[in-house]
Amino acid sequence: MLTVVVAGIDSETAELTQADIEAGRRLASAMFALGKQQATLGHKMSRAGVDRSAVMLLKTLAHLGPSRSSALAAAVHSDPSTVSRQIAGLVRDGLVERRADPEDGRASVLVPTEAGLTLLEEQRKRVGLALARVVRQWAPEDLATFLDLFDKFVADHESNLTAVINECVAFTRSEGEK
Repeated sequence: MLTVVVAGIDSETAELTQADIEAGRRLASAMFALGKQQATLGHKMSRAGVDRSAVMLLKTLAHLGPSRSSALAAAVHSDPSTVSRQIAGLVRDGLVERRADPEDGRASVLVPTEAGLTLLEEQRKRVGLALARVVRQWAPEDLATFLDLFDKFVADHESNLTAVINECVAFTRSEGEK
């Protein structure tokens, strides 16, 4: 068995087999393809008047509960000024409201409105129906296995996101220095 030693994040070392590396490449390829498809979907939704990044912010805010803009920016791994502009649009559209922060009345927290929560529920239904059509011909046991493994992958990806970001940024920087 060929073992490749890769310098890890925080001076840790991880041993990866050639099979591990190939699995990572296949995952990266599949995620890139899915990302392209999601970008196409986002573009089409935007042309129809639905801002996917605004929906993502709204969904994250609904999950977090009342939050400051800076906490929301951190949660979506985005620049605070970008999130601030997007939130201004959500407030203008009546999907989010600003309230006094109960812990510090000088600051405000963001809260989804009923209209915002209704929009999210409608989006969940539409996306759920669309994706149900994608997998409707799958064998039930294949679908169940895929969903279990995909949930596991998403959770593991989230818990390792900082390391993934650092690895990708380190690669980008080293490539740029050549």
